[in-house]
Amino acid sequence: MIFKKLVIGLASGLAITLGATIAQAADDSPAPTAPLYAAKGDQTCLKCHDDEKVSVILKTPHGVKTDVRTPAANHGCESCHGASPEHIASKGKDKAPTAVRFSGPNASPVAERNAVCLTCHENGNRMNWQGSQHAANDVACSSCHTVHAKKDPILVKTTQPDKCFTCHSQQRAESFQRSHHPVREGKVSCADCHNVHGSPGPKLVKEFTINETCYNCHAEKRGPMLFEHEPVRENCDNCHTPHGSSQAAMLTERQPYLCSGCHSDSTSASSGSFFGGHGSLPGGTAGVSNIMNNRSCLNCHSQIHGSNSSRGEGFLR
Repeated sequence: MIFKKLVIGLASGLAITLGATIAQAADDSPAPTAPLYAAKGDQTCLKCHDDEKVSVILKTPHGVKTDVRTPAANHGCESCHGASPEHIASKGKDKAPTAVRFSGPNASPVAERNAVCLTCHENGNRMNWQGSQHAANDVACSSCHTVHAKKDPILVKTTQPDKCFTCHSQQRAESFQRSHHPVREGKVSCADCHNVHGSPGPKLVKEFTINETCYNCHAEKRGPMLFEHEPVRENCDNCHTPHGSSQAAMLTERQPYLCSGCHSDSTSASSGSFFGGHGSLPGGTAGVSNIMNNRSCLNCHSQIHGSNSSRGEGFLR
């Protein structure tokens, strides 16, 4: 019994000694040092970076020192560029870079640059940024935004498309088609339909569906209608190309060819005619009718998006 108590006592003493040694080692480890920011904030930076291209940021919302949310009210330039004592202390050709660099050949990794912006801008329309198409493709905030400008060009309706078209060349080409949304004319911007920072809907549209996005402007097409046209309710893109088309009303194809994609059968197709003898394509055996001319199907089916008439089952009225 005495031997057992002796063993237990020795084990307890060893555990206490070992714990104290570990605690002492932890206390001896150097504590992480706080970032060493410039004492005079942006005034330190402006001694060298005094040109208008840089200092113009002081005339923007980022430069309002009376607003505690802004970089100017905290550590000035270093709020975004990071604490850079080596950069401040060094001179000449061997000058050390800032902690975070947003442009140039030595720009910081996209994740680092975006992390700076998301420190403040991760709510509202930007809450879906993580996992969005732009984030997944390593698009940096600074690739689109210009904070050192009195007015960021991408926030101006007339200049925003030029920035988007830098990558989206197909949409740029479509905007030059004869039938297009007035984007180049400055009446509609990309952000009117898309939330480029992330969206629960397809193709980064602002709403949950393409149709709901279109209805923001085209409310008369929303319905519900007494007689619904199924492809209209399914997706506006079934018939329209929203960025531009060589056909009227931004249709994907000329009528009646567009309509014949759904409204055709083996009988009419074999004779080259449409819709049970309504008309004929060139070379068909059925007689040519006025359906092949002018507005084609819409000559009669004028309410193609849906009808509330009691006699509107054929979208005639």
